[in-house]
Amino acid sequence: MKHRLLALAAIFALTACGSTPDPAPSAATGGSPSAQAPAKLVVWIMDGSVTKELLGSFEKEYEAAHAGVDLDIQIQAWDGIGERVTAALASTDAPDVIEVGNTQVAQYSSSGGVKDLTDKTGDLQGSDWLPGLAQPGQIDGKQYGIPWYAANRVVVYNKDLWGDTAIPKTRDEWVAATEKLNKGGNQGIYLTGQTWYALAGFIWDEGGDFAVQQGGKWVGALDSPQALAGLDFYKKLQALGKGPKDADEANPPQHEVFAQGKVAQIIGVPGIAARVLEVEPGMKDKIGFFTIPGKTADKPGAVFTGGSDLIIPEASKNHDAAYEVVKALAGEKFQTELAKAMSFVPNRTSLAGVLAGDEGTAAMAAGAANGRATPNTPNWAAVEATTVIKQYMTAVLTGGDAAAEAKKVSQSITDTLNSGS
Repeated sequence: MKHRLLALAAIFALTACGSTPDPAPSAATGGSPSAQAPAKLVVWIMDGSVTKELLGSFEKEYEAAHAGVDLDIQIQAWDGIGERVTAALASTDAPDVIEVGNTQVAQYSSSGGVKDLTDKTGDLQGSDWLPGLAQPGQIDGKQYGIPWYAANRVVVYNKDLWGDTAIPKTRDEWVAATEKLNKGGNQGIYLTGQTWYALAGFIWDEGGDFAVQQGGKWVGALDSPQALAGLDFYKKLQALGKGPKDADEANPPQHEVFAQGKVAQIIGVPGIAARVLEVEPGMKDKIGFFTIPGKTADKPGAVFTGGSDLIIPEASKNHDAAYEVVKALAGEKFQTELAKAMSFVPNRTSLAGVLAGDEGTAAMAAGAANGRATPNTPNWAAVEATTVIKQYMTAVLTGGDAAAEAKKVSQSITDTLNSGS
């Protein structure tokens, strides 16, 4: 791959991140700016979404098929991405294409900094998109986010460490198995203190939520008995390993910890297995998957159904060329390759069969039957950006009073969700 994939610090992400604009029309060719290839297109892709090998292959093939195009693919960490994207959208030197979480599109588009791509939905076969991805990208009838992939979390386990331990079907069985595996220098589970997407499922299983609508406004609800019960289960499970209580799954990257062979299980999307094998190819036949267990055997645990969309900043100097990159990334060829490499669900319903027989996808599909989403409000991304949920989890896991901390974070969520209203 021509360009080194960069994990950018926040300050670097806000400077020199833009691309070279479309050149002026050539007198010799009579071309227009939109018909000319830019010298460079900057594309932000989130860490963990694609293997380096697949990105490298895409870059090489795309540049070969688009003479003069110079793709600069830059890898972004999820931590702090909200602030970086917001700043980029408000700048005059933005990237050309940005991958964003599907729940973040509403906030970003409300700033006016995201290009409306409604007129492109027919060209992109939008009628075939997964509704759960297409709808969050659509605000007031306009399509700002182009669906890229969908995924939900499963349990990824080390077959060597599990041995003949039965795969659990209920939460109680899960805890019992994890306790059994948490010995002899091995961790029963590696679960950090701030893996809040996993917490979400436990809260939903108990009948709770992060926020609810009351009297025409959103009210934080982590102080409800149901939400507190979800956190209590999380605390019990998290204690059966050595995951740091003051960090999320990216610090350090949990796939790197799992690759060391001393962790019985982690919670993540099936595609994390590809990242594990990048670190330790020797684990190829040691990785298994199972659906996150529910409270009873007849229903899987609730999971956050997430994914990513692609957006084009208004501040990009290469709207037409950026769209062509989006079209390629959202097209059938790359969608099929991405699904196979990362065990993600493709963005189109017609491509659902490309992963038939894949163990990780089967586990993910079973969990998707009890899939949920975060509160459907444009301000939810602002809640994520404040990291108050992560801070709340750490406070409780390190000895804070759960009820008191839940009351504080619920008020913070209430304030954020209703700001500007």
